[in-house]
Amino acid sequence: MKKLIKLFSVLFTAGFFLVSCEGPMGPAGKDGKDGANGQDANATCTECHNPTVVDAIAVQYEFSKHSYGEAAFEESGSISCSVCHTSEGFKYVCKNNIPSTFTLNTTTGKYSNDYITISSQAYGELSCFSCHSSLHTTYAGTDFSPLTTTAPVSMTMWKGTKTINIAQDGGISNLCVKCHQPRPLTTSSSLSNGDVVDYASLASNPNTIFYDSSIGNASPNILVPSYRTHVHYGTVGAIFAGQGGIQFKGSMEYVNSRHTTDASCQDCHMAPMSGRSGGHSFSALGNFNNCNTTGCHTAPINSSSTTFWKTPRTEIQGLLNNLATKINTIGGGTDILHAETDPELNLWAGLTTGNYDGYLNIYDPSTNPAGVWKNPAPSGSWTPAQKNANNLLPTFPSLKNVVMGAMINFQFCLREYSLGIHNYKYSKALLQNSIEALTAAEI
Repeated sequence: MKKLIKLFSVLFTAGFFLVSCEGPMGPAGKDGKDGANGQDANATCTECHNPTVVDAIAVQYEFSKHSYGEAAFEESGSISCSVCHTSEGFKYVCKNNIPSTFTLNTTTGKYSNDYITISSQAYGELSCFSCHSSLHTTYAGTDFSPLTTTAPVSMTMWKGTKTINIAQDGGISNLCVKCHQPRPLTTSSSLSNGDVVDYASLASNPNTIFYDSSIGNASPNILVPSYRTHVHYGTVGAIFAGQGGIQFKGSMEYVNSRHTTDASCQDCHMAPMSGRSGGHSFSALGNFNNCNTTGCHTAPINSSSTTFWKTPRTEIQGLLNNLATKINTIGGGTDILHAETDPELNLWAGLTTGNYDGYLNIYDPSTNPAGVWKNPAPSGSWTPAQKNANNLLPTFPSLKNVVMGAMINFQFCLREYSLGIHNYKYSKALLQNSIEALTAAEI
């Protein structure tokens, strides 16, 4: 112990002499220059990070569902869902030009969706960098551009055979459509080959049986209906562009409103703030600021306007109600469309009289435990009680192609949310011609 104390004493003394023997300080060197072009770095940062630019945008973004939605957490790790629900997944598919095609595995005879990210990039909440991929490269105001993508959007629903290109304003709306587009509705990978449903055949062969309830979960059925038989939620990009719906022949021609060629998403959804709408909230709810300043409408537009607001929305709502009634007819008095009155659970509550959400009212113990129709394909993980509850329900009816196509069009026109304002003419044609096709098929 004494030896250890002696060693510490020697080291301390040596350290003291080393410090004490330091020579006099030399002359100060010349000050260096900070920042770009010799300017102070703080001045460069404040070009953007100030109360009227980034600081204001950050506050607006707090009202955006891109910010407060929980989907990024739920879908992280999913290489298919995260292409839209996570920041890194989205940037990956844009940077690498991932195609929206399906590829056949010649060994298994099954198709797989090519529009995916990789597991190491399937994470991250959406942020400024998701859309503004050049931020903090030169640390100048020009870093807001270019956007992550403005290229024409190959529709994943149609596995790349249809393309959306909203060319006005330099194609900036294509950034929005990249995610706000329908997802593919695929055939069963066990009963069929997992390929995308042949949408064109739904319109050209309306009376062909799409799903035979007498066969149920077996071939030759290629898809078994479930609660979540749908084309997802992002139908607005397709509706706005006048693309992707099941175009039954009918009394109405498939044409587009002027919004399709004269407006961009940003014109309405990033107007000057009004309440909690506009700017980087990306909400247009109750905000008519840009409708009246961009030169599109010479007369002021507001929520009381008849010609360009109340009348078209009332008409589309009536067509949605009529189409829902037609679709539900095959249930023989029991709706096959699912309804939900809670706006927290149903984004489209109130848009139809029946408060439909586009789902099918088929039993599922986890997602739709109150379902009124028997699930044709109960999961092996269900408990005996859940299987017994399912078996007590009536058999879900058969579906013709015309019914399947009409349901897709119903989802399209309901879930674009605006009751036709995005593209009134195309929405009306899809709904009216679907009703006529169901009537011709005696449904």
